[in-house]
Amino acid sequence: MEMKEIESAVEGILFASGEPVQTDRICVALEMDRPTVEQVLQKLMDYYAYERRGIRLLHMEDTWQLCSAPDYADVIRRAFEIRKPAKLSQPALEVLTIIAYYQPTTRAYVDQIRGVDSAYTISLLLDRKLIEECGRLQVPGRPHLYRTTKQFLRAFHLTSLDDLPELPDLGGEGQMRISEDGQIVDPADTAAVTGADTPETADDPAEEENTEA
Repeated sequence: MEMKEIESAVEGILFASGEPVQTDRICVALEMDRPTVEQVLQKLMDYYAYERRGIRLLHMEDTWQLCSAPDYADVIRRAFEIRKPAKLSQPALEVLTIIAYYQPTTRAYVDQIRGVDSAYTISLLLDRKLIEECGRLQVPGRPHLYRTTKQFLRAFHLTSLDDLPELPDLGGEGQMRISEDGQIVDPADTAAVTGADTPETADDPAEEENTEA
């Protein structure tokens, strides 16, 4: 096949899937070597972005997926009457950050860092498919282990976990805190973030459910 035909075939595969497709699967389907397929995928990704098309090609670890361009999210929601998803609350951002940097990890470890019960928040993140169970820790009680998902990479526009910013040194004291823009805050600045001198005692399910879009 000529290069134009290869590009069209790759587009067709990605469009028909609707889900992330592994590079090797595309290679097998086209009976082509990996470097050539990766070159085509990169060319398509650059083309959609440069021409400001209504679709984008996302690269997440070893998978690729077609999606709508973020620039037209509001228009697309209006077209299909899609309600804008609720923003993540402060507790959810904290738990997600801890799991992202220390995965695979247990709920007990998350609770230890935060100093509060994170059961409800972990359940929320599981429902949003931002984290998933990935086995059990081989200790008494065999607690579940959690890790982030490809949906997490997509939501935060990351190609892989290697794109996460370096975790700052928190000095080993105090609770980890996340600002409203998702930045990790030093424990010494906790009061500035929470607006209070005392730590939280528990997550409030009602608070998360009422988060505005």
